[in-house]
Amino acid sequence: MISVVIPTSAGAKRLIPTLSSLVPGAAAGLVREVLLVDSGNAPDVAEIADAAGCEYLAGPADTGARLRQGAAAARASWLLFLEPSGLLQEGWAREVRNFTDQIERTGAAERRAATFRLALDGFGVSPRVREAAAMLRHALTGRPRPEQGLLLHRRLYETLGGHTPGPNANRRLLSRVGRKRLVLLRSQILLPEEG
Repeated sequence: MISVVIPTSAGAKRLIPTLSSLVPGAAAGLVREVLLVDSGNAPDVAEIADAAGCEYLAGPADTGARLRQGAAAARASWLLFLEPSGLLQEGWAREVRNFTDQIERTGAAERRAATFRLALDGFGVSPRVREAAAMLRHALTGRPRPEQGLLLHRRLYETLGGHTPGPNANRRLLSRVGRKRLVLLRSQILLPEEG
């Protein structure tokens, strides 16, 4: 089972679809809990958390500190860090379960993490070109965009030192995970075109 940690800070407009995309994982018994760690700038986040059955945590303005707070409060052994505007696409729950089961079966919980394939919301050529550029970047550098989400076991998270304070906490954690430990799942995460 996984704990989903979502840092929120302003406006909950895109949060509701993100939470809706987690429903298949909850229905399959994969998602144990969803933690919304809010900086307090959006009063409607607490209401959304209550209505959706999520845990609401009031946190500091610093994104890295909020992510660390969410990880510390999480009860599951697997952590999934998502942006409030990321929509997990069909089939994600099955693939995440297959990944976590295989990693635990092979004893590689401290050696593997996963991220989702990037899909950009929008029509036309521009989003497709940006998706292709992201795939090329990942192939060359082994680093996805931080908005693509990160799934890892708590032991690996703690071994890496977790999130550090600052606005680029996700990017720094992905850098410490490294290319050799990161698996690109077939499932996609849909992000806003301007993201």
